[in-house]
Amino acid sequence: MPLLTFASFLFFTGLVAFITWRITRRDDHASTNGFFLAGRSLTFPLIAGSLLMTNLSTEQMVGLNGSAFSDGLSVMAWEVVAVIALVALGLFFLPRFLKSGIATVPQLLEIRFDKGTQLICNVIFLIAYAVILLPIILYSGAIGLQGMLDLQSLTGIESSTTLLWLTVWIVGIIGSIYALFGGLRTVAVSDTLNGVGLLAGGFVIVYFGLQAVSDNTGIMAGWEILKETNPDKLNSIGGSDQQVPFFTLFTGVFLINLFYWTTNQQIIQRTFAAKNLAEGQKGVLLTGFFKLLGPLYLVLPGIIAYHLYADQGVKADEAYGHLVFNVLPAPLTGFFAAVMVGAILSSFNSALNSTTTLFSLGLYKAVLKKDATDEQVVNASKVFGWIMAVSAMIIAPLLAGQESLFGYLQKMNAIYFIPILAVVLVGLLTRRVPPMAAKIALVGGCLLIFAGYFIPPFNKLPTIMNEFHFVALVFALLVIMMLVIGALRPRAESWIQQDVGAVDLTPWKGAVPAGIALVVLVIAMYIAFAGG
Repeated sequence: MPLLTFASFLFFTGLVAFITWRITRRDDHASTNGFFLAGRSLTFPLIAGSLLMTNLSTEQMVGLNGSAFSDGLSVMAWEVVAVIALVALGLFFLPRFLKSGIATVPQLLEIRFDKGTQLICNVIFLIAYAVILLPIILYSGAIGLQGMLDLQSLTGIESSTTLLWLTVWIVGIIGSIYALFGGLRTVAVSDTLNGVGLLAGGFVIVYFGLQAVSDNTGIMAGWEILKETNPDKLNSIGGSDQQVPFFTLFTGVFLINLFYWTTNQQIIQRTFAAKNLAEGQKGVLLTGFFKLLGPLYLVLPGIIAYHLYADQGVKADEAYGHLVFNVLPAPLTGFFAAVMVGAILSSFNSALNSTTTLFSLGLYKAVLKKDATDEQVVNASKVFGWIMAVSAMIIAPLLAGQESLFGYLQKMNAIYFIPILAVVLVGLLTRRVPPMAAKIALVGGCLLIFAGYFIPPFNKLPTIMNEFHFVALVFALLVIMMLVIGALRPRAESWIQQDVGAVDLTPWKGAVPAGIALVVLVIAMYIAFAGG
């Protein structure tokens, strides 16, 4: 591997860290409001940049391009359907979240139901983040970096297992320092800086990739060659034998996206820190616009890699790193690897920041030490954060060998996504459903989906009806069950949401027109690429 590649990697990584430190060095990192919610000061560029970069880690860059390597354009559903969910967040969920002045999703459930519901939701989030989310971010990041920087040649470490462990621990430690010493605003600023680089780098890879396809005769020539030689890979409508069959867009795929962008603590914590509702809506809908561009840099490179390397025995989840290493000039490879490290750190430190927020405010302050000072809460969050980080670094290398990293992530996420989404939606849309219904839905929903995935004979059901239809069925059952309990044993008084006055709730005037425009563009994209 050229030394220039590694030198440029170190330079760009250090530059982002230095600029982030300069911008945030005088921030309030001692109070809970400053550490967990950036003092409710985030404006729309920081919200959009942080939302985008928290989402765009290597489980997206490596995993989704790997899925595109196997299945083609149909996997763009994970990017494009997300736009619909972001519109829902901006127009429906965010005004209600900010009205209650919450810092975590479980806090909303405490306000709507009771402390027991909040505690159950907190525990579910913490287990899921420790066992599923944080390890996958680290593992996918390590795999991507090994391909881009050819770390085996650089380090001289021949054992791929040893190299994987080493890479995971280095990335995990750096990400932990960002999250546990800087707080949410540090995370948001570094996210935004890396977001600019990631978008630029993603499009540069498409440019050089298409040039490689056309033997340097032009990107349009490369696009035409792709269309002629791989028409099946450029079909937006997924077949029944693919990871995302078309009709699952209206069931499980939509519900998983809806949870991810409206109820997932890791993602929406930065929207809780919005300066006001208008800034939050602008940030959320701007993120929706950027997600429309997602197929260009998260799906098309995987198709390009298939065209170039399908006959070379390259595995799907190795395809993206292989493409970057082979088509980019050495200095740009180092720059993009630095941006990818930023993406890894962004998702890892955002998830870790959210994890410590959930523990500190939901368990430590609410249950373990109710009289804790702000300083004690922040210190407890840092200790717990290191415990979670080390756990993730131990679990991450054990994920080696998954057939589809992105598919595995979505499958595991559904276990807790679906029950929490059902409880939040029913809680916001009804007034008399009691806490008992929410608790049964949270625990029962997780157990139902887990059984459907892993316990015979129940695990035959997702295979028969497609796992995304299966989780949609569970969602429907949970909602119906909660409504029935609400009708039979309603709470004594109707719940009325109170405005706590945390921020100005005046909506952005352009929110509804922008939301409608984004939905129209989503439909247009599917129509444009239907049939290849």
